[in-house]
Amino acid sequence: MNQRFRITRSMQENNAEQSISLEECKQYFASKPDFTYSPVLTVQGPESVMSIDGDFFMWKYEDLEIPFRLYMGDLYVAIVKEAVIPQMIEVATDLRADVVEG
Repeated sequence: MNQRFRITRSMQENNAEQSISLEECKQYFASKPDFTYSPVLTVQGPESVMSIDGDFFMWKYEDLEIPFRLYMGDLYVAIVKEAVIPQMIEVATDLRADVVEG
C-alpha cells in the first residue's frame, strides 16, 4: 500500500488563508506544463473501472499519471514512485503549505 501525504496550511496559525482553494490550484497548476486538471479520476482494474468525481491535478511522470487531489482545502497525493516526493515538496513550497502524512 502506498503512503499518502497531505499538503495543508491548517497548522499555520498566522496564515489567514488556511484553505487551499480550487481557483488557487487551477492558476498554480496551469503554469506547470506536466500537470492537467481533471474533474474525474478513472481507475481501471483487471475486472472493473471506477470513476471518482473531484478536483484532480494529474501529474504526468514517465508513463504514469499521478493525481494530486484537492479535497476540503488540502491537496492529497500518494507516493507511488520516489519521484513524487520532490514534486510534492515543490508544490507545498510554492503554495506556502506544509506536508504531513495521512
